[in-house]
Amino acid sequence: MPKLRINIAAVMCVIAALAGCKSKLGDGKKVSDADILHQNEDQLTQVIIYDVFTPPVASRIYGYASLASYEAMRYADPKYNSITAQLRGFAKMPEPQKGKTYNYTLAASKAFFTVAHKVIFSVDSLKKYEDKLFGRFQDNLHDSVYARSVAFGEAIGKIILKRAAFDNYPQTRGKPRFLGSHDPGKWQPTPPDYLDGVEFCWGTMKTFAVDSSSQFPTPPPPAFNEDKNSQYYKQNVEVYNLSKNITKEQVTIAKFWDDNPFVIQHTGHIMFANKKITPGGHWIGITTIACRQTKANAVKTAQAYALTAIALYDAFICGWQDKYTINYIRPVTVINDKIDHNWLPLLQTPPFPEYPSGHSDISAASSTILTHIFGDNFAFQDTSDLRYIGMQRHFDSFIKASDETSVSRFYGGIHYLNSVNQGAVQGHKVGEYIWQKLKLTK
Repeated sequence: MPKLRINIAAVMCVIAALAGCKSKLGDGKKVSDADILHQNEDQLTQVIIYDVFTPPVASRIYGYASLASYEAMRYADPKYNSITAQLRGFAKMPEPQKGKTYNYTLAASKAFFTVAHKVIFSVDSLKKYEDKLFGRFQDNLHDSVYARSVAFGEAIGKIILKRAAFDNYPQTRGKPRFLGSHDPGKWQPTPPDYLDGVEFCWGTMKTFAVDSSSQFPTPPPPAFNEDKNSQYYKQNVEVYNLSKNITKEQVTIAKFWDDNPFVIQHTGHIMFANKKITPGGHWIGITTIACRQTKANAVKTAQAYALTAIALYDAFICGWQDKYTINYIRPVTVINDKIDHNWLPLLQTPPFPEYPSGHSDISAASSTILTHIFGDNFAFQDTSDLRYIGMQRHFDSFIKASDETSVSRFYGGIHYLNSVNQGAVQGHKVGEYIWQKLKLTK
């Protein structure tokens, strides 16, 4: 009789794995398969913050890891198509063996972390979580199902990593520093720390979905002109005047969307850094909120993360292509030189050229994708940054959130109004192109 009970228990675990509704954990708690995917993404966000990855690099990490998760998870519902098969440069993904049982949430988790281990620094930071997660699966699955699912996820992760090895990221790690230019109207390092330009080769990265980094070019910004009646000069006065008359609400908006992963603070002779979520991490957090709010199942959740990550990655590449091609000057440089030598913006100016606004770009792309997935007028409370900066805000739609994100850079004194508007236009084009290109279900 004891042997019979063990066999029945094993069968029940297999049925639970196939159903994909709840996973009973070793501590007696029940966590949905979608919640496991949410927890995986959150763990990755914590490591990205800890390792202080730049916003473009963070988008690459989210992109490859989320795609790996989806390509395993999608087999839980046959109507979902491969996404990587429709992107640039990915080899054909492994398929599960016919007639064999898998736990696709386990496979998705293994694929996710197989990729994560190769694209982050602090692998040990993930190990405690992974050991606990995989241990719970192992306690509740038949040995053969567990081993098969892990092997399947790992195989997918390795195929994803083959593409990552030739996307021009490893090939550009030895690049020289970008120190800007002293030519009129061109970017140069900004106060307080005058850092060299971040990821100036990012426009050469191999995109996921868009054809190239130059597919959606932005129009030229106002040309250098010291005439006080010129558009170039007036946009600097506009930034300066706003800083002198800024409202409490505008300050709140600027600080809420700052998302600078490494703000350097100076107090006398003491210098220290505040680590925060990246712009891409903020939109991954909004994706989590939307999935939880709609009670999206694991496959739709994995798909939402993958699509948002694709939009982030491609929008960063397109935006960075224009940033370093145009190499436009930041407001603080002009204002310090021509208007007020002691002026500093509300937000710390990030170390790369001004035009177009990258935050506007990636936010518009993400909000376009999320609107297609979850619908217009999707009201939500954005708590993505709550644990980091103690702030949350309500939005009536993803587009309204991205619009506020965009103008926040102008309120913060780090972008011209034209630059945030053009960044948003480019981002919407990227997001719409991705959505129209991909056939997501059969």
